[in-house]
Amino acid sequence: MKKIIIALLVLGLVFGGCAYYYRTWNTESVLVRYGSRGQQVKDIQYLLRKWGYYNGSVDGIYGWRTTQGVRNFQARNGLIVDGITGPQTLAALGLPTGQTNKTSQSGDVYLMARAINGEARGEPYIGQIAVGAVILNRVRHPSFPNTVAGVIYQPRAFTAVADGQIHAQMEQDSIRAAQDALNGWDPSGGAIYYYNPAKTTNNWIYSRPVIKRIGRHVFAE
Repeated sequence: MKKIIIALLVLGLVFGGCAYYYRTWNTESVLVRYGSRGQQVKDIQYLLRKWGYYNGSVDGIYGWRTTQGVRNFQARNGLIVDGITGPQTLAALGLPTGQTNKTSQSGDVYLMARAINGEARGEPYIGQIAVGAVILNRVRHPSFPNTVAGVIYQPRAFTAVADGQIHAQMEQDSIRAAQDALNGWDPSGGAIYYYNPAKTTNNWIYSRPVIKRIGRHVFAE
């Protein structure tokens, strides 16, 4: 009997160790940090440099410049500032997290809520959802980046990114509006543009066919 108990304990330690190793490896596989190398690091560096958070080379080496660029991005986007590109930071960058679609969608909700908050707080709730819908319509459109992060951070695409309003204090309506848009509600009627006629200085936007007006925004094809 004693031998059986000892054998079970040994097996428990072996399988427990294997399970621990698996959990650790599985977690580490979605953490990119100082010393990491490879294509994933290049993808991170490319986006950080494109958006002005990093001025080093896209060389696939996660050194101190990359770490600082990640810290800058995290600080500007309300993330934990640790210089490590984990699931939340990867999701905010619009890169694969190595986790479930639920995690990825959570990152999309957060980013869209930030954009909606910066672009449309104070607008009717349905107008806030419509702004979120425009972001998603662009993701699906061949003329725009194919991720939420790519659309939001596309240069000169959104005033809130350019003037820093994307970092304004978050309102709960913005989060709900992002969730409603991701769930398929599109009050914009399929629009890929919107603008405030009282503020825009872009004459080109007036050439786009108007779909509808919600609050102070005009939504267009």
